[in-house]
Amino acid sequence: MPATYHAASGPQYLLRGLSLIREPDLRLFVLIPLAINLLLFGGAFYWLYLQLGELFSWFEGAVPDYLQWLSYLLWPLAIITIAVVFSLLFTSVANLLAAPFNGLLAERVELKLTGQKLPDSSWAALLRDTPRMLGREVRKMTYYLPRAIGCLLLFLVPAFGQTLAPLIWFAFSAWMMAIQYCDYPFDNHKIDFDLMRRSLAQKRRLSWGFGATVALCSGLPFINLLIMPVAICGATALWVEHYPQLRTGPVSR
Repeated sequence: MPATYHAASGPQYLLRGLSLIREPDLRLFVLIPLAINLLLFGGAFYWLYLQLGELFSWFEGAVPDYLQWLSYLLWPLAIITIAVVFSLLFTSVANLLAAPFNGLLAERVELKLTGQKLPDSSWAALLRDTPRMLGREVRKMTYYLPRAIGCLLLFLVPAFGQTLAPLIWFAFSAWMMAIQYCDYPFDNHKIDFDLMRRSLAQKRRLSWGFGATVALCSGLPFINLLIMPVAICGATALWVEHYPQLRTGPVSR
């Protein structure tokens, strides 16, 4: 029996996602992308930690004894900086590698909420659709990169870069988070990428509210490891409740 909800705001859908990932029949599809995130981020962080160890060993040998106390300040600063920067970088990489499983998670969440199963939703179909899903991730990157570069260049503009550029960057990041995670249920129904963007833009306040909440959580080290499956579940609930007209046509995988 599909569940009925009445959440209307973007942040509420992320909370919905947090509730959905605890459902027993979704755990396997949550654990796979989560494991990919953990392996990527954990492995990269450990490698960098080892490199920092060598760097600080050199530092301790190069500075005089009376400045050795600086290492106690630099270590936590270095760890925090790496955690923040790499949390953002590896979230993008993890989304690319986990794309097929993310689509499958969105599919199972939609089944749970609507009781309607997509045709040919087997593991074989997942393997067959993997190239298309990876291509969709590349399509998102080609949309993201030039706009991100343009936003970052605004920081170089005197005065403007110190006032409006951070706000523009956050607004763009929120929009991209909405696109990133809402795209999975849209793509499961073979909705064209440009149509998906236009559909989200028609409900801009809802889309931005959801994306802004995800963006804030994605920038928090360690919390961002869990944000991917939570955001996919929340975005699928948003799709089910706000875009029923796009789900009525025949779908083939």
